[in-house]
Order: sequence, then C-alpha cells, then structure tokens
Amino acid sequence: MKDIQDVEHSIEVTAETLYEAIATALAALQQDNWVGEIGQGFATVIVLVQQPPVKHEVKIKDFVSWLGRQGRSPAEVILKQKLEKILGKVNHART
Repeated sequence: MKDIQDVEHSIEVTAETLYEAIATALAALQQDNWVGEIGQGFATVIVLVQQPPVKHEVKIKDFVSWLGRQGRSPAEVILKQKLEKILGKVNHART
C-alpha cells in the first residue's frame, strides 16, 4: 500500500477474511511512525494470501463503504463489529 507521499509499505498479518486482513494491516500501519497518511479515496491495498497463494486488490474507499453498510447476515454483522473494533483501537490510540 502506498501512503499519500507515494511511499510503498507492506506488512504481514494473520486474518480469517480479506477484509479482516485489510483492517488489521491498516491498524498496524497507521500506528507506525514511518508510514505517512494513507489516502481514503482511490488508494489501493494489495493482499497476498500465502496459503493457498491468492492476491486481492481492494480500493480503500470500497472497503470503507462495505464496512459502513449494514450486515446482510449475522456472520457479516459479527465480522464488521470485529473489524470496527480493530480499527477503533487505532483511532483511539492516535488521538
């Protein structure tokens, strides 16, 4: 993922879903002093799954939009709550 100064950053995380990987990576990168501000518009995060190898590219705005919508199933509601908690820890830590 590139920050708004066009510096590329990468991080290895463990997650059960694609969006959990994005939330966990964003939370970790936002806490790192080496990482500049990450754009919320058309910035793209690349997720490379190690087992089995899979690569996903997701625009941050699409992730944020999905996270803001109401869950369609109990499992999705629980997942979104989990991701909001992951991201909420960062927002509280940085303020």
